[in-house]
Amino acid sequence: LGLYQGVALDQRSVSHTPDDLNRIYLYRRPLLDAWASGEDSLEDLIANTLIHEIGHHFGLSDDDMDRLESE
Repeated sequence: LGLYQGVALDQRSVSHTPDDLNRIYLYRRPLLDAWASGEDSLEDLIANTLIHEIGHHFGLSDDDMDRLESE
């Protein structure tokens, strides 16, 4: 539903100079398909996907985020 592209904060050094911008992509069609076939609102799907990708920006893995979500 989304993709973080860039270098996570925990992987950067003090002297890090980015070759490219960090970006988060939200894929419209998969989000709309998930919304149409599920019970979550489109707003919730987008918010959850965005928060998930921001987590990757901060260096969290999928497992880290699953663990945090269950706490």
